[in-house]
Amino acid sequence: MDFSLTPEERQIRDTVRSFIEKEVMPLEPEVLRNEREGRPGLDRDTLRDLRAKARKSGFWGINTPEEYGGAALGPIMSAIIAMEVGRTFVPFSFGGSADNILYAGTEEQKRRYLLPTIEGERRSCFAITEPGAGSDARNIRTKAVRDGSEWIINGEKTFITNGSEADFVMVFAVAEEHGVTCFLVDRDMGWKSEPIPTMGEWGPASLVFQDVRVPEENILGELGKGFELAMQWIGQGRYMIPARAIGSAERMLQMAVDYSRIRKSMGQTISEYQAIQWMIADSQVEIEAAKWLTLYAAWRVQEGMDARHASSIAKLNGAVMANQVVDRVLQIHGGMGYTKELPIERWYRELRLLRIFEGTDEIQRRTIARNLIKGHARLGLIGE
Repeated sequence: MDFSLTPEERQIRDTVRSFIEKEVMPLEPEVLRNEREGRPGLDRDTLRDLRAKARKSGFWGINTPEEYGGAALGPIMSAIIAMEVGRTFVPFSFGGSADNILYAGTEEQKRRYLLPTIEGERRSCFAITEPGAGSDARNIRTKAVRDGSEWIINGEKTFITNGSEADFVMVFAVAEEHGVTCFLVDRDMGWKSEPIPTMGEWGPASLVFQDVRVPEENILGELGKGFELAMQWIGQGRYMIPARAIGSAERMLQMAVDYSRIRKSMGQTISEYQAIQWMIADSQVEIEAAKWLTLYAAWRVQEGMDARHASSIAKLNGAVMANQVVDRVLQIHGGMGYTKELPIERWYRELRLLRIFEGTDEIQRRTIARNLIKGHARLGLIGE
């Protein structure tokens, strides 16, 4: 059992880390200032410039198939890269990617939606959550009614990531007797968005569809097969959530270690106190555990194995770990950790979201327990 990276994989990891440290981290003060003044952390021009620099370095479409111009590095390297990107709170991600379910489109849909999204010319959002259908996605109330060669969509979606910025949406609606169906709906077809204020800097939106007409050819996949597409979207990258959280936790833990060495209390540095040492030790153990659970889930995806159970474990563990670590790091920094002079309180607010979106802690526990009870997963079997 070999846990080492190949020389090529180490080079990719180190190159990404260098890019994040040299090009992205220097923007942190600007991001904090912008957010304090009510502006987006990064404007679109700055993000576009960063992605252009990354593309020159060979980082474009990390997990995008080569036939679409991507690097196709695979799930394991994608997770490792997410860990490196997570070491900064700057809202940056490498370009050249698109939602995985867009690959299920027709050739015309790929031309109009997939390819422009990969190139950064268009921006998408995924809309399944509703005011009365969060974790219970099967309780969707948004309706689509056929009218000749068109469908008329009415309903509301909530907590939609990129909902205020996207120019098209993959919206899930109940299409009469056929069931849940996914529609590709351009903003100029008439849907409206409204930002939702949150405790963190994540800016979700509510989407309103009022008699929005969508042509038949904008159905993504098959009529009535939308729920399967939705589960593909949700499940495909669930292990990526803890991956990015691991990077954040490592960066904050290093901040705590460094601070403990210089902060003095009662005649000695606080690093000498057992209470501080135990917080540091516990954080390191939890980060390492989350890292290997996450990489195991990514490995199962890469090998074409069923990764749903492993991804639920990784997501639950990683989300809880990140919240425990940031709480300890803030405690170690004392009053300074609570101020906006340091980014710890920002991470504190941001990481709390991990225990809610893409499947709450409770949903992950339910999934894990049901898999064991029903025999879909078994205990004590290594390598299966």
